[in-house]
Amino acid sequence: NLTNLWNCAIFFVEGRIMINRFCHLEERLRDNKVLVLYGARRVGKTTLLEDFLKHTKLKYKLDSGDNIRIQELFNSQDFSKILEYAQGYELIAIDEAQQIQNIGMALKILVDQIPGIKVIATGSSSFELSSQIGEPLTGRKNTLVLYPIAQMELACKYNNYELKEKLEDFLIYGSYPEIITTELKEEKITLLRELVDSYIFRDILMLEKIKGSKLLLDLLKLLAFQVGNEVSLNELANKLSIDVKTVKRYIELLEKSFIICSLSGFSRNLRKEMSQKNKYYFLDNGVRNAIISQFNKVDTRNDVGQLWENFLFVERLKRNAYKNFYGNIYFWRTYDQKEIDYIEEYDNQIYAFEYKWSDKKNIIAPKDWVKNYPKADFKVITRENYLDFIIP
Repeated sequence: NLTNLWNCAIFFVEGRIMINRFCHLEERLRDNKVLVLYGARRVGKTTLLEDFLKHTKLKYKLDSGDNIRIQELFNSQDFSKILEYAQGYELIAIDEAQQIQNIGMALKILVDQIPGIKVIATGSSSFELSSQIGEPLTGRKNTLVLYPIAQMELACKYNNYELKEKLEDFLIYGSYPEIITTELKEEKITLLRELVDSYIFRDILMLEKIKGSKLLLDLLKLLAFQVGNEVSLNELANKLSIDVKTVKRYIELLEKSFIICSLSGFSRNLRKEMSQKNKYYFLDNGVRNAIISQFNKVDTRNDVGQLWENFLFVERLKRNAYKNFYGNIYFWRTYDQKEIDYIEEYDNQIYAFEYKWSDKKNIIAPKDWVKNYPKADFKVITRENYLDFIIP
């Protein structure tokens, strides 16, 4: 099967391993539609796009939104100039498209006026790019999100034993491409600190006109210490000495810029169930640890349970995204502190999962859960079986 071979292809670039991603552009391309590729900075969007273009048989043109000439052309919304720019090509690819004002209208001109044209636009700032393309490209776009490298992608190179051997590295340093392909731990730490200091807030600071990153960093530190717990926005506001509306706005920006992800509570309006507060996870363990400057070994840490829960949540998120999962996800907790870490609901069935780093045996679902949801499936995810949970 050529598709499977392609899925597991391993490339070597400048002496480093580049693992082919499960985010396949060719499968999502459609005539007269824009394929929008979102993702955090440094997750490999440009590399993915360039690798696709190396192998495509389509006649293409690649440009960057950083190019002032391209910015002026697309922002002009001049039909004749934009159509002349694309003349004779089957595919137009624009990297860093969020840099172009009115990019949505320009792309609309392309897909509306040129029969059979295909377009790819990449952007790290989902909140900016989506606001520019949302209305103009209604019904004219497909979207993909590229995450840091998934365990299911690494499984093309490493077997289960090898992945388990590397588990501590994933928990501490995360899965950004540069981190995965770097051997020295000191270099991993340097790269993660650079990522946090130089890249992680760039889009928010540029596009939302926030004066400085200190408040955002302080907010992220508070969230980093509360991974796996329900978060009170009022409590965050008090600790940061700002109002709740500002906290909500900043959290929304952090989510839309692919730094954190929220998980809401599961409830069928039973008296004991809590569903008003969310949990927040980091889309990469390494970023979380860089924010709080903790890179100690797992056996010396008091937050290993949080690292484990964050890792499993994000890897399951990647798995579901790349496998087109369309269900709902939650956590479950009652006022008397009974809880289940993660729940999926799809096809009229409920699947509950409890994460355990320790080797405790015979863990069962809480009685209130079993009583109210007797048909729900329940599994405990441990270091022994976790790969079955995150690798399809």
